[in-house]
Amino acid sequence: MNHEAFSQVTIVVVTYNSAHCLPMLAPLLSVCPNVVISDNGSDDDTAIKAKALLPHAKLLAHGRNLGFGAANNRALDQVETPFALLLNPDCEMTPQALQELLAAAEDFNDAAVLAPQLMASEVKAEVNYRWPTAYWLSRGPAAEGPLCVGFVCGAVMLLRMERMAMTGFFDEQFFLYYEDDDLCLRLFQAKLPMVLCPQVKVLHRSRGSVRGKSPWRSEYLRGYHHAQSKLIFLNKHESLQAAKRLQRQLIWTTTLALPLRVILFSPKLVARMWGRLRGLLEWNAS
Repeated sequence: MNHEAFSQVTIVVVTYNSAHCLPMLAPLLSVCPNVVISDNGSDDDTAIKAKALLPHAKLLAHGRNLGFGAANNRALDQVETPFALLLNPDCEMTPQALQELLAAAEDFNDAAVLAPQLMASEVKAEVNYRWPTAYWLSRGPAAEGPLCVGFVCGAVMLLRMERMAMTGFFDEQFFLYYEDDDLCLRLFQAKLPMVLCPQVKVLHRSRGSVRGKSPWRSEYLRGYHHAQSKLIFLNKHESLQAAKRLQRQLIWTTTLALPLRVILFSPKLVARMWGRLRGLLEWNAS
């Protein structure tokens, strides 16, 4: 294992009630000298446990939930290495995988972002890359080798800091969801390459990063912020008229579907759908 290469990268982990994920992250973070934990006001002692498990890590304890993009931005402001690796707490990445991703960065030295193949299980790949939907539909078989793409999921991203300075990082209008869509679209429009490396595999336990005392409230907030961010993205990259048109459509379809979820008694889905409806009703472009 080439530990010298790890000195070239800072691992950035945004946490929110993610204490249960720390043991899974430790095998990688413990061998990386530069680690920033950006904690969004967890109430499960994530910050305390992170400091005990990873004493060398820099801890940014914000005391409140700034949002995913904003918490990443605060951590990225601390980075002094050539690369930063954004790593969701629910992603299990090995030191070997990081070494392979850094080696790919040397091969593709004009890439602003490099990303691994995310895996839903040991044998099932996720579709964590595509072209920008505003330009083309993504079709065809899965990638068999490294290739340029128009979007990679923000769960794991290796950023070349020098190239990223040309576009900046996350737009903090997006509290949660669509912040990676927005960033990748800006990179694509700036003609800054994003490279998928399918030979590098990372296990992604999707939606496993948050365990709070109120799981239904977490689902409500997922629905709320997903709806708001979808409209913010459309307003920013298409038009206000398109965003308002989608807002009306989604209010109508969500209102019709909500009673069915209540009848079927699916508490998580009811909470998420109620959050979506509130997010749609409360969104205002101004």
